[in-house]
Amino acid sequence: MIIQFTVGNFKSFKDKATLSLEATHDDWRDDDNVAKPPHIRLVKAAAIYGPNAGGKSNFLKAMMKFRDMVQESSKDSQTGEPIAVTPFRLNSATEKAPSFFEAIFLQNGTRYRYGFEATPQAIVTEWLFSQADSIRETTLFTREKEVINPTDAFKEGKGLEKRTRANALFLSVAAQFNGEIAGEVMKWMNQFRNISGLDDAGYMNFTANLLNDAEYGPLIRELVRQVDIGIEKLERQDIATDKIPDMIPKDMPQAVRELVLRSAAGAFTVKTFHQCFDAKDQPVGMVQFDLKAEESAGTQKFVAMTGPFLHTLREGAVLFVDELEARLHPLLTKALVGLFNSSANQKNAQLIFATHDEGLLDPQRIRRDQVWFVEKNGFGASRLFCLDEIKGVRKEAKFAKEYLLGQFGGIPHVGDLQGVLDHAGK
Repeated sequence: MIIQFTVGNFKSFKDKATLSLEATHDDWRDDDNVAKPPHIRLVKAAAIYGPNAGGKSNFLKAMMKFRDMVQESSKDSQTGEPIAVTPFRLNSATEKAPSFFEAIFLQNGTRYRYGFEATPQAIVTEWLFSQADSIRETTLFTREKEVINPTDAFKEGKGLEKRTRANALFLSVAAQFNGEIAGEVMKWMNQFRNISGLDDAGYMNFTANLLNDAEYGPLIRELVRQVDIGIEKLERQDIATDKIPDMIPKDMPQAVRELVLRSAAGAFTVKTFHQCFDAKDQPVGMVQFDLKAEESAGTQKFVAMTGPFLHTLREGAVLFVDELEARLHPLLTKALVGLFNSSANQKNAQLIFATHDEGLLDPQRIRRDQVWFVEKNGFGASRLFCLDEIKGVRKEAKFAKEYLLGQFGGIPHVGDLQGVLDHAGK
């Protein structure tokens, strides 16, 4: 589980911003919305609200950048490559300063705190601490530029200092050499996953593969059937290799044709089945549709999301989603979030998502410590803050109404659009 994530000097975040999943002592919806591993209480979902260009997506991109760097920085393909970090560019003091990333998380009962600072040229600092009880941290290693100091508690890292490039993370190198502790941290990183609510193509493949799984296939079909979009059954149908050439236009250039043929290996379609009725409205069988060609964009997205959501819940992983509500009815969005804030979430999976859907701000379903806002100041820098930090907000308040009235912040300031057109017409 993730306890908190902090980013600083990255994209629109000039100063450090921390998203904490640690629950307050409020007992509201304590059984459904709060997980209780030893020594700590953590919320199972967190929503991030804010205006367009306020910084919501940038915060999630920071989480993705943090994870991707840990997973990839030790690869030989990264040798000599600049580090793809983007500092806050609207202030001369931060343009060349390092970006900051840190996560605190639980893995197999141990609490870890890992982070680093990086410029496009090099890793500036790096650190890893562990905590097996609620009393104190144990230093595993620290790094200041080229000086790396693994402690006796991190013996697996000793001797790897000189194998670590300036643009590579020491943790990644230790994991590459099968370090036990580094491997545990890497396991958590592999369970720290993301999807985009705007582009479901990437995870549609994932969901389609799960349709043939004995455990996940029936669950996906039942979820889709329960949301009442008319689909009675789902099937993945593989496209026979010998039929692919007939699907390619005859006038396609040969070089492109060969590329398409190579990339089409393992091609498939997802078919949906709807009930067909006779003239007396009696069921007479099923009609098959192609999900991509014949179903709505919202239906395609919901089907695609069932795979990552179910897999995250069953694995007890962490999923972060940008633009969760895009192309989905508000009730569907509420149902997906509700899977995490319910008894269905038996392994304490966590969902972090950016959204504009004020319908999710329902005090009967969400706690104040699960609602976060992002907004920019007059200097173009984003800040992140929690609803629970705002004084005077009661747990039974009408969150959605007060948010739209601007009482919490994190909303767009819209000028006189009509006046612009009226003036232009004169």
